[in-house]
Amino acid sequence: MAKELKELTKRAENYSQWFNDLIVKAELAEQSAVRGCMVIKPYGYAIWEKMQAQLDKMFKETGVQNAYFPLLIPKSFLSREAEHVKGFAKECAVVTHYRLKASEDGNSVEVDPSARLEEELIVRPTSETIIWNTYKNWIHSWRDLPLMCNQWCNVMRWEMRTRPFLRTSEFLWQEGHTAHATREEAEEEARTMLRVYADFAEKWMAVPVVQGVKSETERFAGALDTYTIEAMMQDGKALQSGTSHFLGQNFAKSFDVTYLNKENKPEYVWATSWGVSTRLIGALIMTHSDDNGLVLPPKIAPIQVVIVPIFRGDEQLQEISAKLQPVIKQLRELGITVKYDDSDNKRPGFKFADYELKGVPVRLAMGGRDLENNTIEIMRRDTLEKENVSFDGIVERIKHLLDDIQENIYRKAKDFRDAHIYECDDYEEFKEKVKDGGFFLCHWDGTAETEEKIKADTQATIRCVPFMFEQTEGVDMVSGKPAKCRVLIARSY
Repeated sequence: MAKELKELTKRAENYSQWFNDLIVKAELAEQSAVRGCMVIKPYGYAIWEKMQAQLDKMFKETGVQNAYFPLLIPKSFLSREAEHVKGFAKECAVVTHYRLKASEDGNSVEVDPSARLEEELIVRPTSETIIWNTYKNWIHSWRDLPLMCNQWCNVMRWEMRTRPFLRTSEFLWQEGHTAHATREEAEEEARTMLRVYADFAEKWMAVPVVQGVKSETERFAGALDTYTIEAMMQDGKALQSGTSHFLGQNFAKSFDVTYLNKENKPEYVWATSWGVSTRLIGALIMTHSDDNGLVLPPKIAPIQVVIVPIFRGDEQLQEISAKLQPVIKQLRELGITVKYDDSDNKRPGFKFADYELKGVPVRLAMGGRDLENNTIEIMRRDTLEKENVSFDGIVERIKHLLDDIQENIYRKAKDFRDAHIYECDDYEEFKEKVKDGGFFLCHWDGTAETEEKIKADTQATIRCVPFMFEQTEGVDMVSGKPAKCRVLIARSY
């Protein structure tokens, strides 16, 4: 193990510091000069690009098209939907002027007071208002529906406490916004996108999730229903990893978006919005990684296979390279991303440690003795197991190994998640157990008062009414009243 990896804080010692260390040492991101904003470095951004490409494909398969809407939103737009403005008012960054001027000594600049905007502009915290103001010009009759757009962009929410990839003032995301002729179509669209997110999380990120619907107090501001996928991190905390909202006709009425139905009568459209963000990278890190660094599922890894030749002199390097080049070509033809690291500025041991830290799923190494024996060393990152195998058939072996790693990473995360889901009907027992993390299935009387008491007493919140568990009759563990439903409660990020 390289000396550099010994500096990575152990999860058992300080899980939060381990997470922060790993982001920096694996070269995913770093803090910027702007408070609460991060610089996503090339390796971190490559992970986001892989996520973006697959999600974009999945969206388009449902009929969604990409568009782009302005970064700046007139302040008056936010006030048109009461719940929406109440939900975002404290997080808004406001543009008030459009020009600076140099100070008299020329050593600084200041806002030009004569250049104040007639109407202040909000740096978008989310785009419902600017999009629905646009949709009213696009929608006229039932023939224009459904209208389904998505945009990939950045947003700004002025957070007081920030953590890279989990909660930053600026982050990257996608936000889908759809308009439909009927309530049923809109509700189905919201549920469809939730399933898209769940499929992506489980089949690509190898992150098991619980699908469900949020309580009224946890809904998106302005929504009638918010659907969520909740993932469990290795410390037992929940991470909301994607949400899909049924907005009803709230925004359509606020921005007067109507259509003429088949009877030529005007009706308000029905709406949804849905989004995931670079928070998914945080989920990826905290679900799979270990004390040695990142563990990346092959489908999301920027580099799926790294090959390191171990050589003495240019002649031996040329012989090893000639042996390996056909394999590299075949792997790439299969769509597998390969890096051949024949640089001589770092020792092989350092390279091994670096690629282990960065979570490359498969590492191959070939030296002079391997060349003579027609063998190659192969190591899988998920288990750290390595073995010397015959060079013959190595391409097919790697292909199957990548599939096995993907499945193993998911299975390990799911087994951990399932082992830390508890049914609980005793509040005193719950208050003790929740300190150690986990998901708790509890009966709830449906009141905001009970929900607030749980949060105040334990810092845990109702994550959702889960779809995967049978709803049973029972009694609320806090109030003693008959339960309206069984909910998932956890501490969260």
